[in-house]
Amino acid sequence: MRRALLLVVAGVASVGLLTACGGGDDDASSKPSLTISAEPLNPDGGSMPTSVTAQQVLARLSGKVSAAKPGTVVTAENDKNKLMGRPHQYTSKVTFTDSRIAASDTEGLDKDDSLRGGAVEVFGSAEDAKARSEYIQSVTKSMPMLAEYHYLDGPVLVRVSHYLTPQQAGEYEAALHG
Repeated sequence: MRRALLLVVAGVASVGLLTACGGGDDDASSKPSLTISAEPLNPDGGSMPTSVTAQQVLARLSGKVSAAKPGTVVTAENDKNKLMGRPHQYTSKVTFTDSRIAASDTEGLDKDDSLRGGAVEVFGSAEDAKARSEYIQSVTKSMPMLAEYHYLDGPVLVRVSHYLTPQQAGEYEAALHG
């Protein structure tokens, strides 16, 4: 009985931590507008430059994955995770939706929850991006219904909703690296 109770408590705590990993803010007044530029990020076609922003990465992704649409630009003021700009955390973040995800799958979620499509997070280093990815994966490992696809390119972490098929999610990986 005690072990079962500990498992339930651990599960609830994990869900609380995961909830902090995604989501958006319904207060429209705190959301900056998103301007997307179609300029290439790295003319050499290699890894993302360290000066890239999440908005630039999303512009690249949405230019290649037509189902991707901009969501919320996360700022220090509207970041539910309270990670923006903190040591070893993301320096820019934006959420996006994917029109291939059924509305019934995301019913009740905030309109900019990363489960509706995903999120792009940019860090000061590739090591910080990898650490964030590993942290999220460790939290969701025992909860497949909360798992997500992760694609890394240098300081960039692209998180994609598990509601997409592996092939659909792979389009984001190809767009990130292509």
